[in-house]
Formats: sequence, C-alpha cells, structure tokens
Amino acid sequence: MNARLIVGAATVAALLSGAAFAQSSTVNGAAGGAVTGAIVGGPVGAAVGGVAGAVVGTAIDPPPEKVVTYVREAPAPSAKVVVKEKVVVGQPLPQTVVVTPVPENPKYAYAIINDERVIVEPSSRKVIQVIN
Repeated sequence: MNARLIVGAATVAALLSGAAFAQSSTVNGAAGGAVTGAIVGGPVGAAVGGVAGAVVGTAIDPPPEKVVTYVREAPAPSAKVVVKEKVVVGQPLPQTVVVTPVPENPKYAYAIINDERVIVEPSSRKVIQVIN
C-alpha cells in the first residue's frame, strides 16, 4: 500500500516539476524530467519523470524578442488571410497559409491570420507564438 502511495506521489510531483523545468527551458525533455523525478522520488521518480519530461519537454521555446518585434512591426499584406480553424500554439498552420521568413533569423517565419500575427517554425509550420 505504501509503495503505491509513494509511486503515485512521485508521479504527480514529477509531472508538475517537469512542467516547470520545461517552461524555464533550462533543462527540459526526458533528461530534465528524469533529474527532477530523481530529486523528488528517487529511482522510481527518475523513471516516471523521464517519461513525463519527454512529453512536457516537447514545448517550444519562445522566439527572441528581436523576432517578436520584427513580426509585430512588419507591414501587413493587402490581402487578408482568414481561416476557419483556431490558431493554436504548437499546432501547424493550414497548408493554404503562406508564411514569410524573418529575414535576420531564418529559424522563424510569420503570418497574419484572422488579424492575428503568428510566429511559426518554417519547417513544421507549427505556431510558436501568437502576438496580440
């Protein structure tokens, strides 16, 4: 009975602390989750934390402020792009949306959809940030 309680507590703690590590982007992914799990729950926590960290660690790091500023100030195209789908961070844009590379940082691109400016990863078209 006590073993189940310990494993359950370690699982919850690893999930929560893994999320905190992923958000700070200092240590994330499976390694970060394993370290956090080991600190919280010992060997069992390391195993659980590694799995939880692998899931949580796939979060996308925010773009540099220079990229955000560029996208915020870039001139809007004359034609408006409207899509039915909700623009969600972590989800790819529809293939019909044209993305424009950020000139000084080709790791990022942007689009203006439904009057919202979004920063995307060009290769996967995943939304990294929505700028309001």
